[in-house]
Amino acid sequence: MTYIRTYLEMTSAAELIPGRPAEGVALLPIGPELIRELETRVGEPHGWGAGRRTDEEWAAQFAKPYLHDWAITHHDEPVGIVELADRAPEVEITTFGLVPEAVGRGIGSYALTLAVRQAWDLLPTVSRVWLHTSTQDHPNALPNYQARGFKAYRTEEQP
Repeated sequence: MTYIRTYLEMTSAAELIPGRPAEGVALLPIGPELIRELETRVGEPHGWGAGRRTDEEWAAQFAKPYLHDWAITHHDEPVGIVELADRAPEVEITTFGLVPEAVGRGIGSYALTLAVRQAWDLLPTVSRVWLHTSTQDHPNALPNYQARGFKAYRTEEQP
């Protein structure tokens, strides 16, 4: 089976098209245990493989100083995860997603808005925020990224 990977970017914070505000949605910095739980819960339906990582692989992931993680919360309940990679002068959104039970509750577009703002504020001289998604991710992922102002710059077929 093949899938399509799409790379998207934003080259100015002014390109962000904010999603409709969602009451009670926020980003909160988190540590290793919650990162592991949320990434596993978010990614499992899409085959991300986080649930198959060993303790050693998780430890190596947590030791990377350029990664920054936040829980997406809805009324203080963790419902998703955002991970940003400081690749100065660029910031990559390496992980963004909601747990299955939070999908369809009006949270995703505003959570992505907050994540993109966080990405632009991560470094003093960010020149680009980028990410990639694929046809293996949730069907709402690509439309949400595009609705927030991300532009596709490359697609590739993956086995």
